[in-house]
Amino acid sequence: MVSGDEFRATTGTFATGVTVVTTNDAGDDHGMTVNSFASVSIDPPLVLMSADKETTSHDRIQSADHYAVNVLTADQEWISNRFAGEHHEMDDPFEDIPVVRAETGAPIFEECLAFLDCALWAAYEGGDHTIYVGEVTALDVRRPDADPLTFYRGEYGTVD
Repeated sequence: MVSGDEFRATTGTFATGVTVVTTNDAGDDHGMTVNSFASVSIDPPLVLMSADKETTSHDRIQSADHYAVNVLTADQEWISNRFAGEHHEMDDPFEDIPVVRAETGAPIFEECLAFLDCALWAAYEGGDHTIYVGEVTALDVRRPDADPLTFYRGEYGTVD
C-alpha cells in the first residue's frame, strides 16, 4: 500500500507551474491555488484542473459552471500563498489584487503571466478530488517576458 506521504514526495519530483483558479458564483468571487493543471485538447480547446472536495471553491466551481486559470509569475508567490489558505482572516482575499473579467465573469488577475477563461465542460470523480475539464472561451498571455512561478519538492521556484 502506498502512503500519502510517499505519494506526495514522489509526485513532488515533477515540477509544475502554479495557478490560482477563480470563479464567480452568484456574485461572489472565489479562488484557490492549483498546480494540478494541464491542457487536454486543442479542438475543442480543453484544459483540466483538479480540486480538493473539502474546499469551498470546489463546490463554487460546480455551482457557477465556469472557472478561470490564472498562471502566476515568479513575483506572485504571495498570491499563491493567499489562495492556498492564508486568506481565511481576510474579508475579501481579492481586495488588493487588480482583476478584470473575460467571457465567464470569473476574476482574472491583471498582472498574471497568462489566463484561460473556461466554461465547465465535464466533471469527473478523482478520489478526494474532482477533475474539472473546462472549454476555453478566452485566453491571453498578459506578461510574456515574466518568469513563471514553479513548485518542486514542496518549494517555490522559477525556471532560472
